[in-house]
Amino acid sequence: MRFGPQHWWPARTRFEVVVGAILTQNTAWSNVERALAALRGRRLLTAARLSELPPGRLAGLIRSSGTFRVKARRLRAFLAYLNGRYQGSLDRMSRAPLEALRRELLAVPGIGPETADSILLYALGRPAFVVDAYTRRVLSRHRLLPHDAGYQEVRAFFERHLPSDPRLFNEYHALLVAVGKAYCRSRPHCGECPLRFDLRGRPPRG
Repeated sequence: MRFGPQHWWPARTRFEVVVGAILTQNTAWSNVERALAALRGRRLLTAARLSELPPGRLAGLIRSSGTFRVKARRLRAFLAYLNGRYQGSLDRMSRAPLEALRRELLAVPGIGPETADSILLYALGRPAFVVDAYTRRVLSRHRLLPHDAGYQEVRAFFERHLPSDPRLFNEYHALLVAVGKAYCRSRPHCGECPLRFDLRGRPPRG
């Protein structure tokens, strides 16, 4: 095996996964790690403590994640939802029906499909496949889906062809990210890619 187990998502608690999923929008993970470290160092990485934090203070602590005022509002919107709907408990939230829960997350301001599915899969252990830019690129270049396939089409493709197992979804997505970062870049490095056999002698698309 080229990469081995990925142990993704890198976090100490489920709530930290949620915060990381919101902060990682449109920024590098290294920037998110600095913001999480700032919150963790002040023992603020719980729903109760983060809910009590003034908006300006929260924004300042997550400055390294970029667009920090916007992300502070998104975190507060999620906390309002979690507190109002599930009394601040991820355990209660995790027991809700999957599709209803996904609709609720998508209704929270600032949470889109990728963030919602990341929370469902990595924080709550629910079978929701996460689709990101690496996933789209690998599937398109291997001619499994068109390059302009929408998020839901890509998600449905995986959920239709794989057993509905969150552990499998977790590892499968993490390995696609690893392949994307190492080989399936904007300019592909196909010669040593572990998936090169699937190109069947044809150059990759895009």
